[in-house]
Amino acid sequence: MGRFIYDTAANAVDIEDRTLAHLRIVMMNKLRRSEPFMFDVEVGDGSGRRSFWIHPSVPLQFHFFGSRQPRINRLWVEELMQAASGPGGLTILPEPSDEAPPEQG
Repeated sequence: MGRFIYDTAANAVDIEDRTLAHLRIVMMNKLRRSEPFMFDVEVGDGSGRRSFWIHPSVPLQFHFFGSRQPRINRLWVEELMQAASGPGGLTILPEPSDEAPPEQG
């Protein structure tokens, strides 16, 4: 279990390491382009949801508790990027299969 920290530790949410690694890629790509966006996430203790306005001027931290870098699913990154660019903002979507569909022949 990792932790997403926005500005200060008071604005932290626990997120599974694999999911956090994918969110990190999306957030860094959006911020590199100077594109602020909304990030909406369920709080791990079941107490509801939190929404963060992600902006390049606010410090972000991604704290990974696992020791291994997870394998990145490009399809998931693409889906998360589309969500972050949409009107509802970035939310944690289910991970799609990264297997290519069988060719029709």
